[in-house]
Amino acid sequence: MFNTTQPPEAVKSVLGRDLHVTGEIHSSGHIEVMGEVEGTISAQGLVIGAEGRVNGAVSAATVEVQGTLDGKVSTEAFSLRSTAQVKADVTYSTLVIENGAQLEGRLGRAKA
Repeated sequence: MFNTTQPPEAVKSVLGRDLHVTGEIHSSGHIEVMGEVEGTISAQGLVIGAEGRVNGAVSAATVEVQGTLDGKVSTEAFSLRSTAQVKADVTYSTLVIENGAQLEGRLGRAKA
């Protein structure tokens, strides 16, 4: 009657504008940062919202930056939206940079 073999839906965690987190964040799902994080983020997907700020190391399959990122990034797909301000060393497989995004740092393609 019930099929328990289906994979669970991807979980999305949102860190609101009023949150300031210091330390390590690990998720098997997706994280959206609207507030501020100082530390390490590891997730399947990460979105840094327009008002979001991350200072530290990021590791995720997909990373989209609309806000501010300062640190180190390891990702398969890195997207910088027009409002992004990034100072980071980035290792990526695919890269999208919208007009208006600000980027300072080193970029390197991941080895296959």
